[in-house]
Amino acid sequence: MDIRIAKETALELLSRAKAEGATALSFTADEFSFSVEFAPKQIAVAAPATAPAAPVAAAEEAPPPAEQDVPGTPVRSPIVGTYYAAPDPQSPPFATVGQEVKKGDTLCIIEAMKMLNEITAPCDGKITRIFCQNGDLVEYDQVVMAIQ
Repeated sequence: MDIRIAKETALELLSRAKAEGATALSFTADEFSFSVEFAPKQIAVAAPATAPAAPVAAAEEAPPPAEQDVPGTPVRSPIVGTYYAAPDPQSPPFATVGQEVKKGDTLCIIEAMKMLNEITAPCDGKITRIFCQNGDLVEYDQVVMAIQ
């Protein structure tokens, strides 16, 4: 099987599996194979009756840390992977706080399954905050930076 066909098939299967709420997926075609487990959505669990009720209510209402202070347009990770601010350790970062960017400019790289995915600016603006550091693991839809 051609690598391009295997990749297209795998991406289609991943998309369908995620849309239908699957928790894991395995794919094998000739010499190509992969398996993936999707992170379950976090669900708030009520505290035991002996615990005070106020802290539980506060925990359920608090937004995730990266969502609290997102000024402007959030730039989200489209995949689970490792965040890299630069193409290699000796190079300067693609983006820094205060830098003006144009729509389509490369902001960072997310590595997933040995594939490097460039994350581009969704709009023109100024980078107001970067939520990740080089080498951090990021989740799907996690805010990595903000543009205003």
